[in-house]
Amino acid sequence: MKLFRYGPRGHERPGLVDPDGALRDLSAQIGDICAADLAPSRLDRLRSIEIDTLPVIAPGTRLSVPWHGMSKFVCVGLNYKDHAAEAKMALPTEPILFMKTANALTGPNDPVVLPRDSVKGDWEVELGVVIGTRARYVSEADALSHVAGYCVVNDVSERAFQLERGGTWDKGKCCDTFGPVGPWLVTADEVPDPQKLGLWLEVGGERMQDGRTSDMVFGVAQLVSYVSRFMTLEPGDLIATGTPAGVGMGRGRFLKPGDTMRLGITGLGEQSTTVHAWDAALIDHAHGAHAAH
Repeated sequence: MKLFRYGPRGHERPGLVDPDGALRDLSAQIGDICAADLAPSRLDRLRSIEIDTLPVIAPGTRLSVPWHGMSKFVCVGLNYKDHAAEAKMALPTEPILFMKTANALTGPNDPVVLPRDSVKGDWEVELGVVIGTRARYVSEADALSHVAGYCVVNDVSERAFQLERGGTWDKGKCCDTFGPVGPWLVTADEVPDPQKLGLWLEVGGERMQDGRTSDMVFGVAQLVSYVSRFMTLEPGDLIATGTPAGVGMGRGRFLKPGDTMRLGITGLGEQSTTVHAWDAALIDHAHGAHAAH
């Protein structure tokens, strides 16, 4: 299944993509797509719905983060060999973990707003792994059984904040709107091997990133198992698994207002976001979606 949420910020409704690609409304069956709805039994109930009976949603409707109730947005750094090389950083011997905060979350086509004093805004297409059942000290062999599905993530970054201002990476990763997620949450049964996906990103129509998840240093099962040793992963938690080469930092080119980022992953859909200069009204509007819940 491809699940999504749509509508005005703070008033999102649940939806499902039918086999022909049409968007269907799920409001009569479920009030929202929450973290608890990602449990296997609840996903099975959604699969039993007769899709043809669901109302069709008009094209052009705003899409939001595909589920609600994420308690943790965990990210993995330098998880592709070619990206570590372009960053001129040593290949990690264990996964590098950092966090994004809830204020970074935004829909797949919503504006990306550069923070004040931003000089090195950057892009990173990443495979997102969505947890469906609690994972605590899970083995690699059992790790994928805890995954509800997958999604497209853009780990937007401000490199000067991240690398030139001291301290941890988080200050360059947690800016408002720096975590577009979606368009869909694609359930794990439709992604038989998460290490066989292509991922790409364009800025202004120019292809910047073109990679494959098979090039990860640490695969999805390894990452879920590893992260679960340091924190309990709850339903709805998201792991962004790293980005291939081609980021702005490696190219010496950074985001500017008016840029459009288009990105996607095989079978998981596409995002298209426009970059804006700092605008408090845009930020306040973005936060309305989270405050309403």
